[in-house]
Amino acid sequence: MNTGRSRSSRVFTISFPEGLAREVDQIAKEESRNLSELFREAFRTYRTERIRQRLRIDRKYAQSRNPREYRKRDVEHLVGEIRSATRPNGKKKER
Repeated sequence: MNTGRSRSSRVFTISFPEGLAREVDQIAKEESRNLSELFREAFRTYRTERIRQRLRIDRKYAQSRNPREYRKRDVEHLVGEIRSATRPNGKKKER
């Protein structure tokens, strides 16, 4: 019987070695959760850790590109100096 409504979730079939499956069942029982709840939380945790790892990699890369450890105020000052030097007659732009 099709009511015309689409399903708001998807079903996945996964398999585990027997020992790990027993651990999954035990944790679900201890936490009074069903397997869907347990795996949704596990995936959210995994996704968050992936984002954190990516941020660590990006931060390390950014630091390697900034060996003098310029701060935002340093960059703003340097940009201002360059802009002043490249204007005709060396005049500063009035605000």
